[in-house]
Amino acid sequence: MTPFRRSGPALWALALGYFSFGTSSLAVVGLSAPLSEDLHVTQARVGLLVTVFALTFAVTAPLAPVVLGRLGRRSVLLAGLAVMAAGGAAAALAPDYGVLCAARVLTALGGAAFGPAASATGSLLVPEERRTRALATVFAGMTAATVLGVPLSTSLGQSVGWRWTTAGTAALTLLALALVAVLVPAPERGTPVGMAAFRPVLRTRGVLPVITTTLAFMAAQFTVYGVAGAYLTDRFHATTGQVALLLLVFGIAGVVGNAVAGRVFERLGGPVTITVALAGLAAAFAGLLLAPAGFPAAVAAFTVWAVFSQLFQAPQQARLVALVPDQRALGLALNASSLYLGMSLGSLLGSTLLPATGAVWLPAAGLVPLALAAGAHRASGRHRPRPPASPGSTTGPVTTAAR
Repeated sequence: MTPFRRSGPALWALALGYFSFGTSSLAVVGLSAPLSEDLHVTQARVGLLVTVFALTFAVTAPLAPVVLGRLGRRSVLLAGLAVMAAGGAAAALAPDYGVLCAARVLTALGGAAFGPAASATGSLLVPEERRTRALATVFAGMTAATVLGVPLSTSLGQSVGWRWTTAGTAALTLLALALVAVLVPAPERGTPVGMAAFRPVLRTRGVLPVITTTLAFMAAQFTVYGVAGAYLTDRFHATTGQVALLLLVFGIAGVVGNAVAGRVFERLGGPVTITVALAGLAAAFAGLLLAPAGFPAAVAAFTVWAVFSQLFQAPQQARLVALVPDQRALGLALNASSLYLGMSLGSLLGSTLLPATGAVWLPAAGLVPLALAAGAHRASGRHRPRPPASPGSTTGPVTTAAR
């Protein structure tokens, strides 16, 4: 049995945690109508709940390794999931919009502890040559949250209400906590780090361009995806049912892209794989610009977009681990922060431009941050990863936690 197969249950437990995290962060998109009606607020204010979550995560994810550095890695995972579950329970019981916002902040704080630690742990459970595939397995939970979590939450919200749906997500988080406690091995504690540790990480050649690439790539996507429902209605005259169907297709295609990302990375290498992802997204946006106003054209362009976008995340995380193997937790936390910051910026850009320019030209706006991502990626390719301090830290399953 290979080390990767032995680590499989642990990786899938981490993926389940990512699934509950992703569903918690995005489910309110599909629950905006019942939330608006129950809490007596506009759907625009409900949409701000995504921004509140994303910004909280973006600010706190890089700080989590510093604040929680003295804990063992599995303790951080369990604490993060416990806080996420508490936030979900508080959200389900929230009497008003203000309390719900506070509960979203609490859930995001738990996610900020869990997310980067889950990726770092996944990268430590396998040999170096399997690292990208392991990261793709862990991050598959986030992809599955898009294809299953959000549509399922939307459906449940209409049948049993948003409160029971939110409570169900909290229960799923508790299940992930139990599985992580049983299946994920307990590595030794890493050396605690302080704020000063960010300086050498950010000064490591290639790290800042890699993080900038992630931020700009996500901003490009969410310029359109952040307002997908309104965009599809205006641009392709899609009905509500067609929007739901297309987002389901988008999620399924994303699962396919995530599944092949590790193998593509192993064949082409990280820089080329990410270049392919950038080119694929550019082609999809060009297709959206030029396509006729018919639903099949939208499905085709969104499918291409979904597949190529998922080629990006796991190789990007693997590149950061290779650049700062001894500080992988900090590197992955910074990447996760830039990911959610890019989501916030892209959503803000799309929601601002859509009423001003109309849906037709929105993908052209997304090509601007995508060009920035391409430039940053080109700059990151000039730097070679440095070897880890200890050969044993990345050549096989390890029991010591990288810092």
